[in-house]
This record gives sequence, C-alpha cells and structure tokens, in this order.
Amino acid sequence: MRGEKQTGRAATRKSVVANSLQAMNPDLARVAPESLQSLLQASHPDPFALLGAHAVAGGVVLRALLPGARQVVALDHDGKMLLELQPQDGSPLFVGALPARALPLRYHLHVHWDDGGETHFDDAYRFGALIEDLDVWLLAEGSHHRPYEWLGAHPVTVDGVAGTRFAVWAPNARRVSVVGGFNAWDGRRHMMRHRRECGVWEIFVPGIGEGELYKYEVLGADGVVRLKADPFAFRAELRPHTASVVQRLLPGLAIDESRRRVNALDAPISIYEVHLGSWQRKEDGGWLSYRELAERLVPYAVELGFTHLELMPVHEHPFDGSWGYQPTGLYAPSARFGTPEDFRAFTDAARAAGLGVILDWVPAHFPSDAHGLAEFDGTHLYEHADPREGFHQDWNTLIYNYGRAEVRNYLASNALYWIERFGADGLRVDAVASMLYRDYSRKAGEWVPNRFGGRENLEAIDFLRRMNHLVGTQRPEAITLAEESTAFPGVSRPPSPDLQGGGLGFHYKWNMGWMNDLLAYLARDPVHRRHHHDQLRFSLVYAFSENFVLPLSHDEVVHGKGSLLAKMPGDDWQKFANLRLLYGYMWAHPGKKLLFMGCEFAPWAEWNADASLPWTLLGQPAHAGMQRLVRDLNRVLRSHPALYELDTASAGFRWISHDDAAHSVLVFERRARDGRGVVVACNFTPVAREGWRIGVPAAGTWRELINTDDAVYGGSGVTNGTLPAESVPWQGEAQSMVLRLPPLGVAMFVHED
Repeated sequence: MRGEKQTGRAATRKSVVANSLQAMNPDLARVAPESLQSLLQASHPDPFALLGAHAVAGGVVLRALLPGARQVVALDHDGKMLLELQPQDGSPLFVGALPARALPLRYHLHVHWDDGGETHFDDAYRFGALIEDLDVWLLAEGSHHRPYEWLGAHPVTVDGVAGTRFAVWAPNARRVSVVGGFNAWDGRRHMMRHRRECGVWEIFVPGIGEGELYKYEVLGADGVVRLKADPFAFRAELRPHTASVVQRLLPGLAIDESRRRVNALDAPISIYEVHLGSWQRKEDGGWLSYRELAERLVPYAVELGFTHLELMPVHEHPFDGSWGYQPTGLYAPSARFGTPEDFRAFTDAARAAGLGVILDWVPAHFPSDAHGLAEFDGTHLYEHADPREGFHQDWNTLIYNYGRAEVRNYLASNALYWIERFGADGLRVDAVASMLYRDYSRKAGEWVPNRFGGRENLEAIDFLRRMNHLVGTQRPEAITLAEESTAFPGVSRPPSPDLQGGGLGFHYKWNMGWMNDLLAYLARDPVHRRHHHDQLRFSLVYAFSENFVLPLSHDEVVHGKGSLLAKMPGDDWQKFANLRLLYGYMWAHPGKKLLFMGCEFAPWAEWNADASLPWTLLGQPAHAGMQRLVRDLNRVLRSHPALYELDTASAGFRWISHDDAAHSVLVFERRARDGRGVVVACNFTPVAREGWRIGVPAAGTWRELINTDDAVYGGSGVTNGTLPAESVPWQGEAQSMVLRLPPLGVAMFVHED
C-alpha cells in the first residue's frame, strides 16, 4: 500500500496505542471462518460488508485485509492513536473494536510491512457508495450520454481526501479488484463494491493520482481470474505493456458554431488523410510527438490549402500493423505520440489554424487480446457468444453486440467523447458495410439471419441511427462520415423522429464506387478508354443520391496495390500526366475531397507504415509540381463556390458534353447558388487538341482558372489564358469558345464579369 513513509517513532507509537485505550472484546470484530477464507481467496462477493468500519453494540469494529503487513495501527483524523488491529488467526485480516464510537468514523491506518517499510494511508473501505442515483439509473438503462464521467479512473477528492475513484461495468463477475503498484498488484487489497443496480463495480482508493498504472482483476462468472485494462481508460501504457494509466478527464469544449459552418454540406471540404506514425519521422526513425506534429503537420496542411485533417485511428491499440484499426483503448489517445494533454494540444493547434480534425473511429470490431474486452467478466459481455455473429473472419476480430444497451452506450458516448473533450470536428466511421450485413464476407451457413429472416443487421442499424442522433443533437457542429461500400439506402439521410426508420443519419458517405471506377478506367491504356466511357461518367448517375466524399485513401496504396502514380499507364511523363488528370477531375467532380498523405507529391512506392514518407522526392521537379497542383486545386476550390456550394444537389452540376467517347472528352459545368459557374473540360487521351470547340453558358470572356498541363506542374504547357465566347451554337449552348485542350489534362474556366 502506497502512502506517506514514516520511520523512527514506530516503537513509541506501538506502546502508546497499546495502553491508551480500553479495548472492546476483539471477538466482536472477528469474521466467520468461511468469510475469512473467501476474503483471503479474493472471492467474497461483498467485501465492503466486512472490511472497513462497522457499527456494533457499544461501538465500532474495524477490519483491514492487508497481505504482507506485520502490524496495523488505527489513527483518528487528527492522528490520535485509536487501537492496534490484530491479525485474525494469523491471517492478513487485521481486526479490532473501538468502544463508544459511532459511524461515520474518519480514520487512517499506519502499517508496518514484512519488508521493513511503513506506510500511512486512509482506508479505502471507510468510504461509501460513489455513483449518484440518477447516474446509476442511466447506466443501468444504457442511456447515459456521458458514462465516461463516472466509469473509468477519476482523480477526485472525497471527504477531504485526495485519491482516485475507479468504476467498471462487469455485471456477471463474481469479484472485481483494482490492482497496481500501489497495492503490489494484489487483488485482495482493493476488492470493489458491486452496484448490482447497474452492474458496475466501484471503489475510491485514497492517496493515488495521475500517472498510476492499474488494471482490473476480474474473477469471472466462469471462475477464471483475468487481468483487464480499463475499457474507459483515458490513458494507456505504450505497447507492449498493457496497463491503464490514471488520467484526469480533460475539460469539455463548448459548442463552436463557427465549426458548423466549416463542416456544412455547402462548405468547401478538402481532407488530408494522415497516419501519424509515418507522415514524417525523426532523424533517428522515432515517432514525432503530438506536439511536434502540431508544429509540422498543421502548417503543412494549411499551406497546401486543405480544410481538414483526417487522422487514422489514434485510440490505443497493441499492434502497430493494424494502423489503429484494432483498438483496445477507445477512450485513450495512443501513447505512441504522447499524453492526452499532448493530443489536445494538437487538436487545439489545428483549430487555431482553421484546420478541422476528423478522427477515424472503429465501432465495427475489436481484437481478442487478453487484456481487452473479450470475455470481460467471464461472459461474452461486449461481443456475441455465437461466432457466426461475433467474429470477423476477415480480420480475426470480435464484433460488438449492438443489441445490448450498455454496449451501444459505451460506443455512442465514445463518439461524443472525442468531439467534446478533444474538439474533433467529426468522426469517419470505419467498415460500416461490415456492420450493416450479417452475411458480410460469410458463406451460406456461416451467418444468422435477423428476426425477419433477412441479412440486415437490425441492431447495428439501430445503433448507428442512435449514435448519429446523439452526436447531431448534442454537438450540432460536428459531422460523421461513413466508409460504406454497398448500395445500402439512405446512409447520409436522416432517420425518422423515433429512430425506427429512415436513413442512418450520417452527414457524408465515402463514394467507393466513384473511386473504384475511376481508378480502373485510368489504369487502362488511353487508346482503349473510348470503349469504357460509361465507366468514367457513371458516377454522375448517382452522385446526388447521398452526400458524398470522394476518397483516394490509404486503402488504395497498400497491400500490393502500388502507389497512385504506379497505377497509371504509359511512360513516366504519361504517368504523371494521368495522375494530374485524376486530381483535376476529382476536384472538379461533385463531392468533398479526401487525399491520403504523400499522394500530393506522387511517391513511386506504395505506403510503408513503418517509415517516413519519401520527402526527398520533392527535390525533383515532377514531384514538386504535383504538390503545387494539389495546393492550387485546393486554392481554386475554396475560391469558387461553384465547385463546392451545391456538391450534394443536382442543381450544382450540368453536362455540356458527355457522349464523346471517341475522343474520351468530358465537358461540364459546376454551379453555385447564385448561378455563377465553372466550366470544366477533361481530355483523357495524351493527344493535345488545338482549336477544340466547347459550348459555354454565357457570352463574354472566360478565364482559365487552372490547367493540370501547365508547365509549373510538370505538364507540356498546353494552356489557354483568357478566351472569348462566340455566338456559335455548340453542344446545346448558344455560345461557344475555341480552346487548346491539354493532353491528359483538365482545364477549368470561369466567366469574367
């Protein structure tokens, strides 16, 4: 037991105690042999019924279970000697009786240990129940918006005593103890109180605070003892260690209405996706800290014109190779890069620079690591018992039981936690498709139909609606984004008022179809593209059925897929030109933008999560030109509402020419609410086309905003400058203009008033 070290006066103190009080009959404090045995075995279901101070006829009895103690003395609040507790039957259960005393009794224990040390501390068993009645009710109901305010480890002061309040949900456990260096990792020292009303175990441990390592020792319903990390830990040890760390809950952030404007459907959104461990590393190969990333990454993203950062999962995870997608600590920012305060400093720096922060969030599965959530209380508490429902074959991970109210609450409140406590602008929800369907990646006979006999996971659908509703009502400035790759309807549409129908309630959905079709199209030799013209334009058939984000994410540059540059056909010049074409078309296409880190300067090799991005490539003109193009595309995007204001509405897009498959050319107009437009001409062949006529919606002068073939980007320089419209009807327009159509290029034009 940790406490105040004392030396020198022990012998004097012992004699004073022995003679200062007339003790009651010590037998009053003895416990029955079976109770003693269960305490010694750490199997007693209600240790608070025996340990601590208890009223008896004529006074109070004291009991303290202190394995390794040689002598135990009780002192009153003022340090006055009360009595020396005696070991019952030679055991580490020390007992005594005080005459003419009543509860509550404020006392301390002074302990001499077998190893010669002495400590002085408040007894954890003198403190009453901790969780308030209303919170108990809400926890039991699974409707507590912020259960993390009670569950987990919280440094607090109780009855004038500083310490840490621990609470953990384990309704089926026979016994739960908090263990750590403060009690020699001995589960007998701090057995917790079971609040059966809500299935939570709690205890206040005086004298310990931030930085203490701890776990829960759980005697499960199956009789097996397990050491578990805290599901609500706000901080965790760096792998390979697995203990939780006592950490204060960071103060909440007020709703910021300005962020609602920045995250809105009609705002320019260009997202830079980042893996913090490999964006950039120190000279010795070590990770940059959250604070160092704030100094480097934030200004870099701002300089390139991105509006948001999307961080691949930052919650704690044991396996580097999972990139955070197999989390064991949903409430703890990874210790790889620093403390929760450090991560808060990072998000603060991003917001101060006008840069939004979106966090990858993983409610779809969790790993089966022994210290994690699996079989937490000796039952399948968080996961399904049936592997047909509770095990992901693709990832060898477990699936949350979304039908259990407490599990839904654990996850939904976590979404709120990152927004309220770290200022996240939103959450990108990983692997939504795997949540929506019971037969996801399963053969016949490997899945269980829903109650109607269908394949939809009704419980997961209900959870997603509830989670999105909670975020939307509690933090209206924040957004949620779904990585969803199927045709499930209404992903980014609101649910019904009773949450029993309608859409899932996400603000945005990743457009995986657009990404797959476009990359497949561009991988073809340009000579063959005329035969696949529908693959290029198909995305506009459904572009406004959801609120889409156009992703070129990490998933496209790993696992042998090669880099984006390497996917492109042709010689080196054509590869770079095709990639510039891809980016130009992406930024012109309806939908918000997302680009994975490094892709802005076109690495040759696919992403390596164990090393820094190849920043030396920026010394080569072609790579530096690509980076400049991305910066300028973001500048143009943010400067012209026609390119973003009606991203999610059909009124924001109009074809001018979409049927020229023979030349692989597309021409279209993007429009703002006020009718102002940007005309976009795309040439998907390497043939420069001089004197190419396109229809335009207005007479007068048209200025070239950007051209991906500009020499400053590494192109051939087939550009236009300013062009006059002519009264020559073309492509259904009353006006037209003649331009130089760049090879493998995109040119955007704006009307000059």
